[in-house]
Amino acid sequence: MIGKDHMPRFMDFHDDLQLPQEAIDQIAAGTREGATDEFGVRQIELYHNADGKVYCLLEGPDEEAIRKHHEALDVPCGDVHRVDSLL
Repeated sequence: MIGKDHMPRFMDFHDDLQLPQEAIDQIAAGTREGATDEFGVRQIELYHNADGKVYCLLEGPDEEAIRKHHEALDVPCGDVHRVDSLL
């Protein structure tokens, strides 16, 4: 159950997104700092592997904001799913 003080969370998947180490470092720094972009989106976690499979866990007001977040980074965005945490 999402409390009143929590924004909705969304998970999206990128099938072939080769992230350079600099980009990973920048995303990690922003995630640690709790940075929120102009669309109200905050990266919570990013899971990736060497094959370019990337899962993003983001917090934001709605799916449209999540899509705008990716568009601003010039990253294609496929399916976006609202998710809830067990914890």
